[in-house]
Amino acid sequence: MPLKDLSASEPLERPGLAPAVSPQFRCPVHCAHPSAGGQLRIAVVAPPWLPVPPNGYGGTERVVATLVEEMAARGHDVTLFAAPGSVTTARLVTPLATAASVDGMSTVADDLFHTTSAYLRADEFDLIHDHSGMGPALGAMLYEHTPVVHTLHGPWTSLSRRFLGLVHNRVHLVAISRAQREANQQVSYSGVVYNGIDLSAHPFSPVKEDFLVFLGRVSPEKRPEVAVQVARKAGLSLVMMIKRTEPAERAYFDEMVAPLLGRDVVVLDQPPHEVKVDVLGRARAVVFPIDWPEPFGLVMVEAMACGTPVIASPFGAVPEVIDDGVTGFLCSTEGQMVSAVKAASGLNPEDCRTRVERFFSAQAMASGYELIYHEALSCLGANARSTAALHML
Repeated sequence: MPLKDLSASEPLERPGLAPAVSPQFRCPVHCAHPSAGGQLRIAVVAPPWLPVPPNGYGGTERVVATLVEEMAARGHDVTLFAAPGSVTTARLVTPLATAASVDGMSTVADDLFHTTSAYLRADEFDLIHDHSGMGPALGAMLYEHTPVVHTLHGPWTSLSRRFLGLVHNRVHLVAISRAQREANQQVSYSGVVYNGIDLSAHPFSPVKEDFLVFLGRVSPEKRPEVAVQVARKAGLSLVMMIKRTEPAERAYFDEMVAPLLGRDVVVLDQPPHEVKVDVLGRARAVVFPIDWPEPFGLVMVEAMACGTPVIASPFGAVPEVIDDGVTGFLCSTEGQMVSAVKAASGLNPEDCRTRVERFFSAQAMASGYELIYHEALSCLGANARSTAALHML
């Protein structure tokens, strides 16, 4: 069966955007396309590190929360396995008494305990939607029993290529952008589903003020120091809403960002969501000067949902998220970003909001995953029929 982009994919009539070449789906027998209807019993396995939704930084956990709430609202029977402190309208299971440590001797043991606790209950569900690190290994062992859908939230590394190359034919891998999928064509994918956000939690603001925003981790990949330089050269103040809790993040801030700060820069450390969306909505533009192949970039979607365009480097999934010249600008140099700051005031905030409604909403994401789910279940049935026929020979 050919692979599909099962998200509300990029409109193919847009200039310069053609359909992605689709490798063959890995299912060894023909799968009839299933009906998109019907309630499913879904286990959603979140990472063990942060609550769902997160209190501050945590893009994966925020996406998981949005998906779980939308699936539950659609009538599916959803059980969420997540870290303590999680809040959901679905059924909640917290295998660990305290959130897993990101580093230390217990890291792997906590991760494995959390994930295994969910997979031991696989028979209670129609399928498992996994967002964890350990899940694909356990899911591969459930092959031809309970289908496992695994969303790829991070970039491809040498370790993830090796690991997922071992199990990709036994779990249903889902990329969160075409760029992420194309970065590793040695594995099979069940589709591409863009991340979505809860639009009701991101108020639209058509009125803009003359300041810029940087939102993200403090790291070499995110290049926050470039945002400071762009804002200063454009003659505007900058609000930086940042995460700098890890030692490497604090060191990068101290070395690369702090020396550039002045009265024209305001730094907010992981502000509450209400503050974040208020600032995003009032800004002229968000500066997103990344220097790495971003697998998706939820910051861009949050900004556009608030009606604010994004000025970004054209790496990774950025050209898929931003409609260049309509909801923001793709810029290869710092000088181009400075020029784009002035041009951003001429963009229509409603176009930004509409793009998110169409391609990056909770509803678009959930619809894409529903198709993935039903296709995975259809393949399971086809495999079972094929195995039974072989046993009769």
